[in-house]
Amino acid sequence: MTDTAEYVADATKVAEQNDAFRRNACLAIPYAPGDPVLMGQLVATRAIHARGGPFVQACLAAIGRVTDFPADNDPDGFHDFGAVEVEGTTVWFKLDLFDGSDLIYGSEAPDNPARTYRVLTILLPGDW
Repeated sequence: MTDTAEYVADATKVAEQNDAFRRNACLAIPYAPGDPVLMGQLVATRAIHARGGPFVQACLAAIGRVTDFPADNDPDGFHDFGAVEVEGTTVWFKLDLFDGSDLIYGSEAPDNPARTYRVLTILLPGDW
């Protein structure tokens, strides 16, 4: 008999890892002792960079400090999308979870740090 049960990621674990990755990428807050170092990268769109270095730094500070993830913006509980106000401008961030650094397939086990590569993108709503 074949096991056909679908794998379901632990949303709390994914959220904790996404929060830790976001704080590390944006604020350079180290991972807690004993926690895995999460693989990934931080990118920002051309429109974000066009506003200049101080704006980019303000975005990083605001995004790194986000703690509120309303259910209507976080239906899976993964803490993988958010919006902040920076200098009167709405800025979005999103975390995509890939199966490896080749960025081809989504992670089949997003709660497993050894199998998940994160890409944190900072963008303006108009970039979407």
